[in-house]
Amino acid sequence: MSDAVERERMEYDVVVVGAGPSGLAAAIRLKQLAAAAESEISVCVVEKGSEVGAHILSGAVFEPRALNELIPDWNERDAPLNTPATEDRFLYLTRNRALRLPTPPQMHNHGNYIISLGNFCRWLAQQAEELGVEIYPGFAAAEVLYDAAGRVRGVATGDMGIGKDGEPTDRYTPGVELTAKQTLFAEGCRGSLTKTLFERFNLRQGCDPQTYAIGVKELWEVAPEQHHPGLVAHTIGWPLAGDTYGGSFLYHLEERQVAVGFVIGLDYKNPYLNPFEEFQRFKTHPAIRPTFEGGRRISYGARALSEGGFQSIPQLDVPGGAIIGDAAGFLNVPKIKGSHTAMKSGMVAAETVFERLNTGVELGLRPALERSWIWDELYRVRNVRPSFRFGLWGGLAYSVLDTYLLRGNAPWTLHHHSDHTQLIPAGSAPRIEYPRPDGKVSFDRLSSVFISNTNHEEDQPAHLKLRDPEKAIAVNYRLYDSPEQRYCPAGVYEIVSESGTGAPRLQINAPNCVHCKTCDIKDPEQNIDWVVPEGGGGPNYPNM
Repeated sequence: MSDAVERERMEYDVVVVGAGPSGLAAAIRLKQLAAAAESEISVCVVEKGSEVGAHILSGAVFEPRALNELIPDWNERDAPLNTPATEDRFLYLTRNRALRLPTPPQMHNHGNYIISLGNFCRWLAQQAEELGVEIYPGFAAAEVLYDAAGRVRGVATGDMGIGKDGEPTDRYTPGVELTAKQTLFAEGCRGSLTKTLFERFNLRQGCDPQTYAIGVKELWEVAPEQHHPGLVAHTIGWPLAGDTYGGSFLYHLEERQVAVGFVIGLDYKNPYLNPFEEFQRFKTHPAIRPTFEGGRRISYGARALSEGGFQSIPQLDVPGGAIIGDAAGFLNVPKIKGSHTAMKSGMVAAETVFERLNTGVELGLRPALERSWIWDELYRVRNVRPSFRFGLWGGLAYSVLDTYLLRGNAPWTLHHHSDHTQLIPAGSAPRIEYPRPDGKVSFDRLSSVFISNTNHEEDQPAHLKLRDPEKAIAVNYRLYDSPEQRYCPAGVYEIVSESGTGAPRLQINAPNCVHCKTCDIKDPEQNIDWVVPEGGGGPNYPNM
C-alpha cells in the first residue's frame, strides 16, 4: 500500500506541531534568540487546520503579559487586540432571575482585551514568518518518528488520498517526514500525538489525572442597543444542577459582535446531560435572551479544554523534544484564561531548546518553568477547581476561603479524578428534558455544525476509531444509554436500528466532527480514539 512509496523528508533544527499560541510563541522566540546570538536556526510549524486559526476556539479575554515579553511593540505592529475590557459582571442565575455577585479577584479584567484568538494566531503567524519560520497549514502530524535509540526525531504528516477501504485512491500523496533535532508538541488539549507520548514515556506518573471541560461557543452580531463593547460577563447556576461544574461567558467585541459560550466540566455524572442543549437553554434565560433577539448568529464551534492545572501538569520532557501549551495543561481555571500561560510555556521551551542545541546538554523544561511566573500563578489557584466536588455552593465557599484568607498558600492540595470514571448508570440518573429550539435564539446541532464550516474529505478512513466495537452496545448503550450521542456537540454519534432485526447499532458520522476531542476524553471505557483526519479537514472558524 502506501508504504511502497517513499516519503519525502525535510530536515529542521526544530519542528513545532500546532500553530496555536504556544507553538507560534515558541517559534518566534527561537528565531529571536538566534538573531540575538547572530546564529541560524531552522524552525518549521505544521498545522492540521486548513489555515492558521481555522481550528482555534476560545472565549477569549486575553491577558497580554506574555505578549508584552515576546513582542513589546505589538501595538505598533497592529496586533488584533482591539477591544479593551472595561466592565466585569458575575451573575448567579435561577430559572427566572439573575443575581449579581461580587466579581472574584482572579476575574478582574482591567488591562486585558476581548479578542478573537483565531485572528490573534493568524497575526502571530505573520510575525513568525517575517522572522523566517516556515509554517505549513493543512498538514496533519499523524505519527511521531523515533530513532533506533527511541529518541524523538520528528513527525510525519498523514498520507493524503487514502480511501475508506484503506487503499490509495487516484489522488494519493504520501505524507512527509519532518525531522528535527528537537520537536515541540503544541497540539492543544488532548493532542493525539501527545497522548501517545504520555503512554510511551509514562509522563503522567506522579501527577493527578488531567481533568477537562467542554466549551461550546457561538459568535453573534447583535442589535446596536444590545452591544456594549468591553463588557465581560460570566454566569453560574441555571441551567446546570448544583453538582455539575460549569458556567457561561458573554464577551462584547468590536463591530457589534458578542462571543457567547457555555463551559461544562467533563466530570459530570448524569449520562443524560447534553452540553450543547444546556448551552441553547441558557440563551433562553430572561436576563440573557434580550442580548440576542434581533441579532444574527455568525459562527459556531466547540472545544475541550484542560482544567487540571498545577497538580495535573505531567512530565514535559521527552528525549528529543517537549510538550507545551494546553497539550500539557496550563489553563488558569479561576482566571478563565490560558493563552498567556500557553505562550509563556512556549517561550520558556524555546529558551530551553535553544540551550540544548547550543550546548548539547539535555536541559529540562520543567525546572525552567518552575522558575517562571507560570508556576506561582498556577500554584496559588490549584485548589479552586477541585473544590467544586463539594457542589456549587461548597466550591464557592471554599474558593472564597482559599482566595481571601489563605491567599493560595493552603498547607494542602486537593486532587482530581479521571473524568471518564464519573458517569452513573442511566437507570440511576434523572432524565433531562430539553426544549425544542426556536430557530431565533436556540438552534439544533446540525444547523450549528453547518455554520462551523466543517468539511472532511468523504472518502477517507474514519478518524474516530472504536478500540472494541462491541462495547458501544454492550457497555455504553446498555449501561449508560449511549452518552456519546449527547456529549458530542456535532451529532457525530447516533444510535440507529439495524434493518431487519431492529437491534441497536452505533453509527459514527465522522464528517460532522468539529475536533473538540470530548469523545476521546469522556467515553466511560476509553474506547474511542480520536486521530487526525486528512490534513485541512475539520472546522474553519472565522473570528473565533
